[in-house]
Amino acid sequence: MPPEQLPPVSGPLTGSPGLPAPTPEAPGAVDGEVPPPPRQNVFIKELLRGSAVTTILAIVAAMIVGGILMAFTNEDVRATSVYFFARPGDTFVAIWNSVYGGYEALFRGSIFNARANDFATQIRPLTNTLGFAAPLIAAGLGVALAFRVGLFNIGGRGQMLIAAATAALVTFQLDLPMFIQLPLTLAAGIAGGAIWGGIVGLLKARTGAHEVILTIMLNYVALYFVMWLVRTPGLLQQSNSNQPISGPTPPSAQFPDLLGPRFPLLDWGFVIVIAATVFVWWLIERSSLGFRLRAVGENPHAARAAGISVSRMYIYAMLFAGGLSGLAAMNQIQGSVVTGFDSHIDAGIGFDAITVALLGRSRAWGTFAAGILFGALKAGSFTMQASQGIPVDIVLVVQSLIVLFIAAPPLVRTIFFLPKTDAEKAAKARAKAAKRPPSPPADPPQPANEKAVSAS
Repeated sequence: MPPEQLPPVSGPLTGSPGLPAPTPEAPGAVDGEVPPPPRQNVFIKELLRGSAVTTILAIVAAMIVGGILMAFTNEDVRATSVYFFARPGDTFVAIWNSVYGGYEALFRGSIFNARANDFATQIRPLTNTLGFAAPLIAAGLGVALAFRVGLFNIGGRGQMLIAAATAALVTFQLDLPMFIQLPLTLAAGIAGGAIWGGIVGLLKARTGAHEVILTIMLNYVALYFVMWLVRTPGLLQQSNSNQPISGPTPPSAQFPDLLGPRFPLLDWGFVIVIAATVFVWWLIERSSLGFRLRAVGENPHAARAAGISVSRMYIYAMLFAGGLSGLAAMNQIQGSVVTGFDSHIDAGIGFDAITVALLGRSRAWGTFAAGILFGALKAGSFTMQASQGIPVDIVLVVQSLIVLFIAAPPLVRTIFFLPKTDAEKAAKARAKAAKRPPSPPADPPQPANEKAVSAS
């Protein structure tokens, strides 16, 4: 029908006159305006859309899938599932016992052991968690810092290996007091990792080579170089031995225990990692250099147009990233592994650091919290295997699932029915519009005289 033949419409949804007077329930419904939603609704919606809720729910989803895997791998569950339809209660009890027992063992091995006799033994799992978390946090900070500058640093393994080798070559043969030997060894390791990372930044800045390829290749270079060092007498190989292992860390270069000998995995290296976290937070969020680094990470072309040296920022970023990976290596050889190291001293920390940085959203304190979570998973996995017979690989699956869900926020929002972000709504509307077939062109309007002729 022509618009002039349609009946008039008015109301709060049309924006036309004739709206009812404002009421306490709708104070904004006046002068044709739609009342705004309540503030608490807006706050709740923004909270559910936030990254913190998405991260927590990603961990919850990974734990749920991990519990399912625990149930499927449990012998009692498999045995009771044979006669499930005859006695289903037995199967459900077995599933509950396997899942609850697994996560209870994880908590008991990583946070608090209520079965111990004294308080010191009860909190020892927490100190083990912090000890395992220290190198993860340090290496994760290196990856996170590079992420903020738009670089994908997957060379943590090579940087850790070179840092350990540098510290051993420079300081292990020295016989100095602890107040000189310990910081000297720490500084040598950090410098070695920084130099190895700086090579990547320099090559990318000068030649434009991709940092992923560079770090992968330098990982192999560092691996085989350290393998040669620990197999060559007179370099790093332990004296009076033909095994491919370095000499032990001198006692004067080892981190002292933070809370005493009853907590051997927690040493002063964790305090240094806390200081490194504060430094990275200040560097990225508060310093002028951090502003330039973040500007390059957001848009290198705009940063170059603003007068920022992009190539210099790449070099700085990889120097800092390599130094933090070197700090992770020092937590290994000065704290956890003091009897000698080989080419496996990184213990997978260089690659786990990528997961930690992703979970921490490339923020300093987020990476710190993510490192503690992964340290807890590592510490608790041994108790899970010893007391419940659950394979350690289940924990690795949980870690991988956490990364999967973190990398796919729309999947998490779909699983838990969270409100979509404006960007997701716009993308969905564009996809729907692209699938809609084009409407046929409308017939051109006929003149009035032609209408009269056709009517006659």
